[in-house]
Amino acid sequence: MTYLFRRFAFLALGLSLALPLAACGRQGADESPPLEGAAIGGPFTLVDKHGKTVTWDSFKGRWRIVYFGYTFCPDACPLDVQAMMRGFALFEKSHAAQAAKVQPIFISIDPERDTPEVVGEWTGAFGPRLLGLTGTPAQVKQAAAAFATPYSKGPETAGGYLMDHGRFAFLMDPDGKPIAILATDKGPDAVAADLAKWVK
Repeated sequence: MTYLFRRFAFLALGLSLALPLAACGRQGADESPPLEGAAIGGPFTLVDKHGKTVTWDSFKGRWRIVYFGYTFCPDACPLDVQAMMRGFALFEKSHAAQAAKVQPIFISIDPERDTPEVVGEWTGAFGPRLLGLTGTPAQVKQAAAAFATPYSKGPETAGGYLMDHGRFAFLMDPDGKPIAILATDKGPDAVAADLAKWVK
């Protein structure tokens, strides 16, 4: 088991233990973020659809939603990102000022096929606010490691290959600290509620 997958396993275990406890604890405005203090997020250098260099520090002072996936994904990524961006649109409709401070980000874990142009075209289908990023294999590996997101390339088939990867939409605060994992599995309304709860 690699370091990255060990780290992911510990993260998953920690979340499974912490979330039920949080549900039984205090609620309200003073509730602590579920991912407070977690070792998630960190420096990376990638490129956008224009080939322009983008770093983690490029987003200083802004809330960020970060999702790792790939454009050739047949099901999980489109469903997750659709829920994420539809939820963001609902949040934007009711909380325009807060939404203006949020940058949704999609980072490809398949740099072999996901060129800047391909990523830009794919993310554009989910709305103009979603920023697509990719990079060299080394750059992508660094970014995924910073977010404790495992990924691996599947076997080659007649139809190409698939990528295994973690399916988390991380909400990060303006200082780049982890706040919560958005409930993309529960649909747009749940994502919008999460954003309304934490983004101030």
